[in-house]
Amino acid sequence: MEILTQISENLQRGKAKVVKELVEQALAENVPAATILSDGLMAGMNVVGEKFKVGEAYVPEVLVAARAMNMGVQCLKPYLAAESVQSAGKVCIGTVKGDLHDIGKNLVKMMMEGKGLEVIDLGTDVAPETFVATAIENNCDIICCSALLTTTMDGMGEVVKEAEKAGIRNKVKIMIGGAPITEEYCNQIGADKYTCDAASAADAALAFCLAKNA
Repeated sequence: MEILTQISENLQRGKAKVVKELVEQALAENVPAATILSDGLMAGMNVVGEKFKVGEAYVPEVLVAARAMNMGVQCLKPYLAAESVQSAGKVCIGTVKGDLHDIGKNLVKMMMEGKGLEVIDLGTDVAPETFVATAIENNCDIICCSALLTTTMDGMGEVVKEAEKAGIRNKVKIMIGGAPITEEYCNQIGADKYTCDAASAADAALAFCLAKNA
């Protein structure tokens, strides 16, 4: 459908105002909100994510595309609720205790939302107990922890321990990422997944949720 292609292409270019107008036009033409979301907005964000993954797009382009997507989603929200569209899964995300860096976390959040996941953003300097309490209260499928500093990355191991203590470790996947993090460290602390970039994190999170809800 031509209008869905236009939504996708304008989102990729970060034309937020145009995306909003096209989404409103598609709704007026009785295109289902779920179709606009999947074949227009998410399709465009997926292209941006793939380009980012292979180095053909950079952080500023991802940010403007995500802003365009958010504007489109705001228009769709009442219609999606009316159509009872379920999210693909639920994630809570934050930067670990003592760490105030959030650019990477914000990118991951945007990429995950682009995959149709519901993301609860806990911000920066998040205590292990807060990650786990949020996951329990909101029935999250995944806890995502970010760290940029070697001095704060040990907080990720504390999140794993806290999840074990709370008895939810078998119900919730724990994903970690950030500049100093490695696959080896992920295995060492008993987390479920390390990814080196935001697009890969979104792909992995979606795969976890689809497998869990299959």
